[in-house]
Amino acid sequence: MEARNRQLAEWFQKIGSGELRLPRFQRFGDAWDYGRVAGLLETVLDKLPAGAALTLEVDGDNEPFVSRPIEGAPQPTQKAHEHLLDGQQRLTALWRSLHDNYTDHTFFVRIEQALAADVELDCVVAERRFERGGKRYPMWADSADTTAAKGYAPIRLLRPGSSEVMEWCRSAAGNDAEKTLELFGKITELAGRFRDFNIPFLSLPRGTPKNVALDVFVKMNTSAVDLSPYDIIVAQVEAATGQSLHDLIAALDQSLPKLKEYGKPADIVLGVAALRQGRPPSQTGYFALDTTKLVSEWQRICDGLDLSVRVLEEDRVFDAARLPTAAVIPVLASIVDEVPPALDAHAHAMRTIRSYVWRAFATQRYESAAASRALQDARAIRATLRNEARTGESIFDETLYPLPSVDDLLRGRWPTRRDILARAILAVSLQGGAYDFADGELATRSQIKQREYHHLFADSLLTKAEVSEIERFRALNCVLITWKTNREFAAQDPLGYLRARVEMAHGGTPEIERRLDSHAVPFAELNVGGYGDIKAPDVQSQIRRDYNAFLRARAELVRQRLAVLCAGDRP
Repeated sequence: MEARNRQLAEWFQKIGSGELRLPRFQRFGDAWDYGRVAGLLETVLDKLPAGAALTLEVDGDNEPFVSRPIEGAPQPTQKAHEHLLDGQQRLTALWRSLHDNYTDHTFFVRIEQALAADVELDCVVAERRFERGGKRYPMWADSADTTAAKGYAPIRLLRPGSSEVMEWCRSAAGNDAEKTLELFGKITELAGRFRDFNIPFLSLPRGTPKNVALDVFVKMNTSAVDLSPYDIIVAQVEAATGQSLHDLIAALDQSLPKLKEYGKPADIVLGVAALRQGRPPSQTGYFALDTTKLVSEWQRICDGLDLSVRVLEEDRVFDAARLPTAAVIPVLASIVDEVPPALDAHAHAMRTIRSYVWRAFATQRYESAAASRALQDARAIRATLRNEARTGESIFDETLYPLPSVDDLLRGRWPTRRDILARAILAVSLQGGAYDFADGELATRSQIKQREYHHLFADSLLTKAEVSEIERFRALNCVLITWKTNREFAAQDPLGYLRARVEMAHGGTPEIERRLDSHAVPFAELNVGGYGDIKAPDVQSQIRRDYNAFLRARAELVRQRLAVLCAGDRP
């Protein structure tokens, strides 16, 4: 391995021609936020070091890895001479900011601050851009004179080899020759800092074996905060099998597009692979994976994920925002080999699986130590499906993990929070169909994101009755209904909107009772209102009594349904 120096101008020449490319195991896209990009640009302006890169010399006619250009770079015109193993985010940030090809931000330099003896930390500005009516805003960002009046210059002018500096300076100076030359001199000084900026690098020689190059990549990046466990596993899979995990994940995304509604497919896959190999779905488990086995079992991993999505969808849990705990997905996918394909044995297996899922939703099992407990539960489910005795702690131990009491349910918070029990209450509502109160439409995957979280006892009504915010925003006071229905009911007391619904609905009261029941909402306890003068103390007391009675009645109903679901049945 040889250490070398290389100025940014030369790095850019190699990126632009395609002589320097990324091997396919490197992550796709940008991982840095715009603040970090601005910080790197300030580092260059201050002539401070920005770390070293790592390259592998390659034969352009016989590259050891499939490669691609750096994000934002043009299609290659030359054969590849190097693969970039480390330094991707730094070089991508410099290339994209200096070529102004971020779609939603433009970078500017505060000229005088950057020229100061000590470069200020905010001498680079990342300005957010957006389009409206065919125009790009803010419009001043594309105007040389307005930008210069702010003391700014586009960072793209500092790019090595930029040919627009003089034209921009003329426009910014209003064709005043003296001002043009003064501005040109300042920008040229700053541009020189970028042109001459040194990014040192270590170079692995041509002919370095693939496994050695990948091993160096992994060892240099294992402790880095920039790379996730998935990024490391991608490289290990490439080294062990010659397969691209990126390509496998992309194919999975095509065949099972619903999976990404529940989380990042790449992260979920690692969890499944770890559990299949008897390891916890955690960073420790991921780094101990047998990557050859991961690839050889790929189809079964995909089959298992299809099972997970089907189980959740059948009980109307459609996305991550409504999923009480994501721990169930890799657990279900990991036990797919134990699920018989049909008939009574299949029905028994699915009953066990549903029991597991709803116990995961309803109990405190995954509120801590989720990875180790997921491994224990995967083993317990396998034992059950094989008709073997379960050993060790598991979610099926009702003494350790009892179902929530009515008082537990009463404490459930608003389900937009990451609260397992709160989302379990909402999941019970969705599992029953969650028919809209007004149009009677069933909750479906296609429209679930358009539904809104509705207060059954209106927030404004409870506020006037001096009910605390934490009590107003209880999961038991929440259902998902269409936005139109939510707008119509807003600020009404329950009796008011239920009476209107009964009058409008075909089928009258029984139909509205059916729609409420689909949410596990008791009609009688909600059918209250007509309070009159809400400022009166006795009226406020009545509202609070009615609200508390409703919450308790709904808690009883939700608990009954949870008991059925946790037994593997359906209400």
